[in-house]
Amino acid sequence: MTTQRSRPALNADERTMLEGWLDHHRQTLASKCAGLTDAQLRTASVEPSALSLMGLVRHMAEVERAWFRKVLVGDDQGPIYPRAEDQDGDFRLTEADTWQEAHATWQAEIEVARRYAAGFGLDDLSKGPSRFTDEPFSLRWIYTHMIQEYARHNGHADLIRERIDGATGH
Repeated sequence: MTTQRSRPALNADERTMLEGWLDHHRQTLASKCAGLTDAQLRTASVEPSALSLMGLVRHMAEVERAWFRKVLVGDDQGPIYPRAEDQDGDFRLTEADTWQEAHATWQAEIEVARRYAAGFGLDDLSKGPSRFTDEPFSLRWIYTHMIQEYARHNGHADLIRERIDGATGH
């Protein structure tokens, strides 16, 4: 498995650090998926869980959309993947779901997130509601939350990838 990730700055201003770590974790998830087939990317972690690498990428596309579109700027486009009956719909794959679609959607949401965040300072407050509270969030809080969200799921991705082909790494 090839790992091509940028190294977060060792000595930089706060925003550069936060954006660097977020990008690092985005790239880490991408590297955990690199070189695998659609079938391998669908491989669930362990019964009865439906957690898979493709499901994690779909989930992170939803998370990017929720925090940067809906919460930060108040642009509620609704969920990407149907969730009416199933709150974990982003993790549940059908035969019609492909890596190409999941990856493209995730990358598109990352680009929108970057564009929206560029218009805010770290102390600027969000414009839209979240499912947690009606109080606004600072961009700093959103960046920190996104870093921990990716870090947590990258731990899952490590274990799933090791189960698929034995590949490990940091």
